[in-house]
Amino acid sequence: MSGHSKWSTIKRKKGANDAKRGAIFTRLAKEIAIAAREGGGDIDTNFSLRLAVDRARAANMPKDNIERAIKRGTGEDKSAAALEKITYEAYAPHGVALVIECVTDNRNRTVADLRHILGKAGGSMGEGGSVAWQFTRNAYFAFDLGSKGEDEVFELAVEAGADDVVFDEDYVEIIAPMEAFKDISDSLKTAGIKLDESELRHMPNQEIGLEPAKTIQVMKVIEDLEDLDDVQSVASNLAISDEAIAELEAA
Repeated sequence: MSGHSKWSTIKRKKGANDAKRGAIFTRLAKEIAIAAREGGGDIDTNFSLRLAVDRARAANMPKDNIERAIKRGTGEDKSAAALEKITYEAYAPHGVALVIECVTDNRNRTVADLRHILGKAGGSMGEGGSVAWQFTRNAYFAFDLGSKGEDEVFELAVEAGADDVVFDEDYVEIIAPMEAFKDISDSLKTAGIKLDESELRHMPNQEIGLEPAKTIQVMKVIEDLEDLDDVQSVASNLAISDEAIAELEAA
């Protein structure tokens, strides 16, 4: 499993409390609303909405919350403020590049919050295009192998369009072009595989390696950014070593 996936697993375990769950529900509700706004409120015809709803259900988000989010996106809920999706580029400490995806009803608040966290840590916001060229947007899936065989999963993923399938003990990561997202998602679902992660992700073309203490410093800045209500995801070109993961788990 890559360092990023190990880190995600640690965060999921640490984030099981009610406060974290509420933040996750807020993030998922925005994702659902944006998907419904862009493609309509029918999960049978709007794949992005179906994916967002599946992620919400996997997180045990209440049905009423999901339905309200869909209505907000389609405009049926007239009382909700309009949301917009914005991608920001930035630098964390030590020159680590960040792509920060946000959904907000107040752009000024979002930028101020990002600047505060980055500035406090010695990072900064970047100009448009200053960072994005260092990333490629790919389809990404991660899950436990379970009772499936490696050959079976590899064949299924490659036939559906995957570029890379990585096995680490009983954990699997699949990376593919964006265009293959739906085919791979449908194939995994048909095979009865329960996904831990399934998303379109900015993945670095080349990673930056730092010593463990500096790596952890950057990881904590990313966690602070991810805790903001308006932030949906943060991608970085930070290489996360096993040593840094071990120190973080011990903290």
